[in-house]
Amino acid sequence: MTNKTHMTNQHLASLFEEIADLLELSGENAFRIRAYRSGASAIEGLSQPVGELIAQGFDLTTVDGIGSTLAEKSKVAIETGSIPALEKLRAEVPTTLRDVMRVPGLGAKKAMKLHQELGVMDLMSLKQVCLDGKVAGLKGFGEKTQQSILQNIDIVAKAAERLRLDDADRLAERLRSHFSSCKAIQRLDFAGSYRRGKETVGDLDILVVSQSPEKVMDRFGEFPDISEILARGDTKMSVRMTGAFQVDLRVVEEACWGAALQYFTGSKEHNVHVRSIAKSLGLKVSEYGVFREGEDQKPIAGSDEASLYEAIGLPWIPPELRENRFEFQKDLAGRLKDLIELTDIRGDLHMHTVYTDGADTIEAMAQAAIDRGLEYIAITDHSKRVSVARGLDDQRLLEQWASIDRIGPKFQDRLQLLKGVECDILEDGSLDLSDETLAQADWVTASVHFGFKQSREEITDRILGAIAHRSVHSISHPSGRLISRRPAYDYDLTAVIQAAAEHGKCLEINANPQRLDLNDLQAAAAAAAGVMIVINTDAHAVGNLELMKYGVGVARRAGIIKKQVLNTKTTKQMLAWLKKHKV
Repeated sequence: MTNKTHMTNQHLASLFEEIADLLELSGENAFRIRAYRSGASAIEGLSQPVGELIAQGFDLTTVDGIGSTLAEKSKVAIETGSIPALEKLRAEVPTTLRDVMRVPGLGAKKAMKLHQELGVMDLMSLKQVCLDGKVAGLKGFGEKTQQSILQNIDIVAKAAERLRLDDADRLAERLRSHFSSCKAIQRLDFAGSYRRGKETVGDLDILVVSQSPEKVMDRFGEFPDISEILARGDTKMSVRMTGAFQVDLRVVEEACWGAALQYFTGSKEHNVHVRSIAKSLGLKVSEYGVFREGEDQKPIAGSDEASLYEAIGLPWIPPELRENRFEFQKDLAGRLKDLIELTDIRGDLHMHTVYTDGADTIEAMAQAAIDRGLEYIAITDHSKRVSVARGLDDQRLLEQWASIDRIGPKFQDRLQLLKGVECDILEDGSLDLSDETLAQADWVTASVHFGFKQSREEITDRILGAIAHRSVHSISHPSGRLISRRPAYDYDLTAVIQAAAEHGKCLEINANPQRLDLNDLQAAAAAAAGVMIVINTDAHAVGNLELMKYGVGVARRAGIIKKQVLNTKTTKQMLAWLKKHKV
């Protein structure tokens, strides 16, 4: 049974999303499906853990998007760790069809039809019936759809093999909570690509110090999401979670904790370089410590990571940098000194409210920003091209800005409210709002949301035109990708970076873990070219403001230092920067 405090808002939201998916596959009415999706969004956007709210007697039905049914199911989930209605659906509908419905061009109805008429159960069987030519013969499909499925299936297949970083975060949090009652554990941490902050994680490595490995592994085996125990030895245990994700547990001795943590954190390429440096010094580095060549008995370092790096003449290297890119360069010490930290972030310049597709008011977003210690925010609701989000035309946007002028004084001693907009870059290259309106904004971020299938030249020209526009300050989520769901559109990043540098415009690291766009390599290239980076959450609810950590993680992996990020500036510095860039 899951303790009430152990289920996070994100985990509960994911359960409601799963119910919605399975209901959609079952052919349930759209209203009921939408209720679960709205509930999931509302739960994820809460600023306080839902378990705490329930324990305090808070009425969840007072939250927009949560009705009495979902409120009751939330309480059951918090108290028991599961939802009976979900368990029933899992028994009735193959959960693997959720992957099938996510293949671009399919959806729930077509996925269920493939299941009923061709016996498709998962991505593997879907690929096979396409290769056999059976899909083309189904009514409502055809040869084009069959080819499209074959082209897109790998996107979903790769997503099924790896966890997005925020999903890995949630799993790690639940595992840490699960192990918290095991008194045999003296120390616990996570390693691998998860610790390095990669955008997707292929498996999860847990390192533990304990004198009783069998008790630790017994406790591990009680984790509710384990579908199969793959192996169990004296100090190592591997399991497969529901959904085929693997988690490995290793019990190590306190004396070699640092060496083991460094070794299993990786990356492989980083560790090869570390070992080559050690060898040049007559030393040998392993998961057990640092040894002098020919002396395997007693390590000279390795009880902590800092001592391991110090033994080979290096400062401690943050995990995010361990990719064998620039962490061994001569300027490492200076880069480490000023490497961006979450605490350096003073503002957030991309967020949405109830004016378009956000869940909270301007006032609520402002208060949440204050609660997180921010000094300024820009309200950047969508422009009218994003009609599905009820995007704003010129008149509605001006009305919103007038309301910000009225609201601003209420927060003026604690927060600077900036009048902004996320303005679409249209397919013809023009911007979605008039120049007259845009000129009145404090902050304009321009984005591509449509026309992804245009040529490389067309999309590049659209973005370059926006960069050259005198009222635009930044380009948001420049590649348009959604991790594991949609590839980036084809555009010339080098040309975009060059134009941003020439015009003094920013490029965004969008901190939403579904985007992380720019990615780490792109952000490193932009910063190296002198482009100012801005890290934003793209928050659609107050709870989304916590996503900033993921954007900062990308910047750290890129080796970006504090002064290269616009929203590390103080309010005074930011206002001066905006004034300087006002034409």
